[in-house]
Parts: sequence; C-alpha cells; structure tokens
Amino acid sequence: MLELYSDNGHKSIFSNDLSVGSMVEANQHIIIHNGEGILLDPGGHKIYTRLFSQLADHLTISGLKHIFFSHQDPDIIAATNGWLMVTDATALLSALWMRFIPHFGVDELVVGRITPIPDEGMVVNVGGVNLKLIPAHFLHSPGNFQLYDPLSKILYTGDLGASLGTTDPFVKDFDAHIPAMEGFHRRYLPSSRPLKMWAKTARQLDIEIIAPQHGAMMAGKENVERFISWIETLTCGYELMGDSFPIPE
Repeated sequence: MLELYSDNGHKSIFSNDLSVGSMVEANQHIIIHNGEGILLDPGGHKIYTRLFSQLADHLTISGLKHIFFSHQDPDIIAATNGWLMVTDATALLSALWMRFIPHFGVDELVVGRITPIPDEGMVVNVGGVNLKLIPAHFLHSPGNFQLYDPLSKILYTGDLGASLGTTDPFVKDFDAHIPAMEGFHRRYLPSSRPLKMWAKTARQLDIEIIAPQHGAMMAGKENVERFISWIETLTCGYELMGDSFPIPE
C-alpha cells in the first residue's frame, strides 16, 4: 500500500496490486482521520481477504466506520456482505441502487446498515473531518458519486478518469496517457453534457490529486487541469453513434 497523504493524524492510503487473472484492474483507497476510517470502493470477493489483511496494518477493524460505494458495479460492491458481516461499518450507496444491492447476497441482518445517498449528495464525518460525497450522475452510472477530501485535497472519482493497461500509479505524461483513457470514456459515458457539468463542479474544488478507481492517478495542479479540460471537450456515448442501432443478419 502507498501513502498518498499523511499529516496531523490524517492519512490517505492507496492499493493497486490486488486484482488478478482476467478481472479488471481496480484501485482501493482508505482515508483515516484520528483513528477512524472510510474504505472506498472495496471491490469483489477475490480481493476481499487480501484487502482486509492490508487494512489491518493501518487501522483497527473497530476503527472502520464507513464504506463508500461510488456506484453499483460488481468490482465495487460484490463483497459488501463480507465487509458488513465482520465490521460495524456503515455503507454508503446511491439511493437509486438500494433495492439492487441485496442481489449480491447482502444478508438481511446487515442490509439496514447501508445508508442511501440522496441525489444531491451529502457530507460524512470521519473522525472529525467532513468528507464530501459529490454527485457525478451518469459518469457512468445514473446514481454515481465521488468523494472529496478537503484535507488531502484528493478527489476520488470512481470510474471517471479510468485508464487501462497502465503500470505506474501516477500519470507522468498526460498527452501520452490519453490513449489509455479514451476507449473507456468514449464508450461507457453516455454523453458530453454531464462531463461539462462535472468540469464546472470540479473547478470549484481545490484538487491536488484526481484518483480514479482504475489506472493511474493525476497528481499536481497541471495534470488536474489538463484532465478537467480534456473531459470538458470530450465527445462520447450516443453522440458517436448513428441514427439507429444495427440489426444483425
């Protein structure tokens, strides 16, 4: 695990070495403040045991107070039941997906510890610091949130900013990095309008690192602004398609 930030009892910790085999590569993040923690997008069953072990090196299990799910994909929420059965943490998930998460085997004993995030977002207090759960709907899920940490100035963006095939945890050359992001963003995001909305929102935040759930992070004001500007002008989704869907012969 890699420390992204550590100061005065506040830590941001990153892991990117748990995905194996043919599963999509995914990053996991933990924010700790004054001995209390929140785990972001913890992933599926195959990484659960290893992530649990890594977490124990930095935080007591009783100190894990919250689990944040940016959206409903299985690489984010598939191991929900395991985390809720062995901790007392409260999970946070878009209200849109509350009726769907039980299909991942969440036990009735713990499903009541999943808090619905309203469409307008909310603030969650971890050890005395207020973290912001900011709406990012349709990027790519219709019920999608990002988490902003005002102390580390990290914006955890879920699938926005995802890249494939990267090995370095940080982007070194933004122009060279664009091809690793392009395919996902053009196909998985529905249209450019929510991207423009996101760019306007992001520019209201003081961001030092953009940390997506897949691939390399963008650190430093220059890379952050390069990413926002790139997203702001991207054409994607149905805008790249014709007037009708093809019918296979």
